[in-house]
Amino acid sequence: MNLCLVRHTSVNVPSGICYGQSDVGVNEATFEQEAKSALLSIPDCRWDAVYTSPLSRCVRLAEYAGWKDARRDSRLLELDFGDWETKYWSEIDDPNLSAWFDDYVHVRTTNGESFLNQYERVVRFIKDMKRCGYANVLVFTHGGVVESARIYAGAMAFEGLFSQTLPYGGVEMLEF
Repeated sequence: MNLCLVRHTSVNVPSGICYGQSDVGVNEATFEQEAKSALLSIPDCRWDAVYTSPLSRCVRLAEYAGWKDARRDSRLLELDFGDWETKYWSEIDDPNLSAWFDDYVHVRTTNGESFLNQYERVVRFIKDMKRCGYANVLVFTHGGVVESARIYAGAMAFEGLFSQTLPYGGVEMLEF
């Protein structure tokens, strides 16, 4: 199965804000340019299924790219940062923050999830796509979901997390 992952475009959020699963808007100043670039990078093939994260920054890109009927799937959401959502990282006063920074793969954010939790839900999504017998699946999603899929595909290890994050509007093809 071929999985084409498209990361949403830049967001309209001040630098230093933790936003994960918060439904933040796109950066209007760069949206069209980034969306056009993404569209040009999506391979021209017959997609058996097109999915999107339910967050508006992904849905908007899917719609711009011509897939208004892309199926929304919550397994494609970004990491749930729980109590830290929409706060500046520098202002998060939580004793769990340093433990999470030391081991975000296994440690859950306060009232949120760990990267391993996100990885497991992305793997469930991919396994479901394979069970459906799809050859080509297009997904509009988030950076953490792309990282999870890369690990599952064997394209990187947990130790390499976020060392080569897909840019906003970036496209990644993986084979399973």
